[in-house]
Amino acid sequence: MMKTLSPVPHDGLFKTFLTNTDTARDFLSFYLPPELLEICDITTLQLESGSFIEENLRTYFADVLYSLRTSNGTGYIYTLIEHQSSSDKHMAFRLMRYAIAAMQRHIEAGHTALPLVVPLLFCHGRATPWPYTTDWTALFAEPELARRLYTRSFPLIDVGAMDDADIMKHRRMAMLELLLKHARTRDLAELTEQLVTLLLAGYTTNEQLVTSMNWMMQTGTAGNPEKLLQELTSHLSSQEDVLMTIAEYLEQKGLTKGLQKGRTEGEREATLKIARALLQNGIAPDTVSKTTGLSEQELTSLSQANPTA
Repeated sequence: MMKTLSPVPHDGLFKTFLTNTDTARDFLSFYLPPELLEICDITTLQLESGSFIEENLRTYFADVLYSLRTSNGTGYIYTLIEHQSSSDKHMAFRLMRYAIAAMQRHIEAGHTALPLVVPLLFCHGRATPWPYTTDWTALFAEPELARRLYTRSFPLIDVGAMDDADIMKHRRMAMLELLLKHARTRDLAELTEQLVTLLLAGYTTNEQLVTSMNWMMQTGTAGNPEKLLQELTSHLSSQEDVLMTIAEYLEQKGLTKGLQKGRTEGEREATLKIARALLQNGIAPDTVSKTTGLSEQELTSLSQANPTA
């Protein structure tokens, strides 16, 4: 995949010609697509270094790279000229790698807009036409999907713009999305009802719970972790596995008083509130009964009091 400077004589021949600016102007005037040639100021053509360093610090080389300004002077275009004498099925992908590297270096130089980079493949030395596609999306197993993916906006998950009620429907992703949406909330105890609902639904692993609690202690509680833990534990009196995980966490942090206090305050009211929230989020009544300890009759009363449940 990596390309190094070749000792083959035609490599030197090609570069001797194409690194000459006047020769390159003629080359581009013949071979640039007309719609691109029309917007290029060919007089601004400037030879650039074609050496790129990847993240693993390996260096690779594009054959010839030129920059030029657009005819209105507001943007840059690069022409990346590669020569190839042997067939390479993935040549189009290699050209895209070089093009992306040129864009990256342009941005690192302080520019704000991405430049157009036009790859041009100069092939020679064979009696038959070039046998492979120069459309890099055709190299995918699903070319049509690749074209749609890379020619439109990428999917965006903007949790800050989501409604909490919608987030609560996202099952095992809901806890992460809710916490990060409210990362700047001064007191995450405000989210107690939603957090408990998700914990009771069994969507969070013990590892995720401990990690979440560490994050909440460090990020979102404005120096009052006991309040958040008290709120959580008072609402989770029937969920022994979750409470045990919280208890182990508290023991490590020296905050066991918060757990004991939370388990004895407001249990009945909290249990009804959480059961109602579970029912409204589509959790099966038998599961709600098992996790909250409420009877079938009590759940029926809750449902009748909340027709949308």
